Amino acid sequence: MPVLGIGGVFVKSSDPDLSRRWYQEVLGLELNSYGGFDFSHAKAADAFGDGARTILARFEDGSDYFAPSQQPFMINLIVEDMDTLLARIEASGTQLVGDPQSFDYGRFAWLVDPDGVKIELWEPPAKTAA
Repeated sequence: MPVLGIGGVFVKSSDPDLSRRWYQEVLGLELNSYGGFDFSHAKAADAFGDGARTILARFEDGSDYFAPSQQPFMINLIVEDMDTLLARIEASGTQLVGDPQSFDYGRFAWLVDPDGVKIELWEPPAKTAA
């Protein structure tokens, strides 16, 4: 397959500096020298093995899965320690959208960034020994 994955997600913002600070302060991301945030595929694979993946999926126009966001997309971020991140989010005063949920394919929580983009946090199941 010639396409190996998503090389980036680029989002317009009415206040890019505010958005960058929010991602740094609320989610703990580190700003790179280009003004964005890097994610290491190798680190995710080390933590979750084959469970570390990027998914490109389409939803029906009428889907309410991205609610309360009015944006036509949502960003899913892989997290390694959901409990620590949820504590950080709570300490920031940022509200979650609904309650965190657990499934056999991982744990999930949702929040909305300053630009109204719904962020889905996903902690895949722990990597199992071969």
